[in-house]
Amino acid sequence: MTTFYDFSADSIRGEAIDMSAFADKVVMVVNTASECGFTPQYQGLQDLYAKYQDQGLVILGFPCNQFGGQEPGENDSIEQACQINYGVEFPMFAKVDVNGAESHPLFQFLTQKLPGTFGRKIKWNFTKFLIGRDGEPIKRYAPTKSPASMEADIVRALAK
Repeated sequence: MTTFYDFSADSIRGEAIDMSAFADKVVMVVNTASECGFTPQYQGLQDLYAKYQDQGLVILGFPCNQFGGQEPGENDSIEQACQINYGVEFPMFAKVDVNGAESHPLFQFLTQKLPGTFGRKIKWNFTKFLIGRDGEPIKRYAPTKSPASMEADIVRALAK
């Protein structure tokens, strides 16, 4: 049975990272963009990470340019923008596709396990996936869901 831990992705600096490095953690996977109306959610995500990382929460940001060209930069400029504008300390990954034939296998897995209201396809930036300590996806959140509105679900997952 495939779990989150069976995948890997390149960090924003190009290093291969196995998701098994996050074993026994509660993980929030987010497809991000630096020039989106939802970009200020980086701050809320960072706040959650700072508050709960010692209890086992990790947030993983995956930049994507598939929605309105809102992530046009290269990985180094994306990383700088996240750190300078929002103080992002959680792991960021290299830019990926989240839909279509070239979509990253991790997002193929997540969208298959947790289809959205109108199908599997990710509709926009800042779609979020909560994954339990066992590597099983728990819940998918629409881009409009603020990070703060997910806090109770995160606390429940951390308690398991």
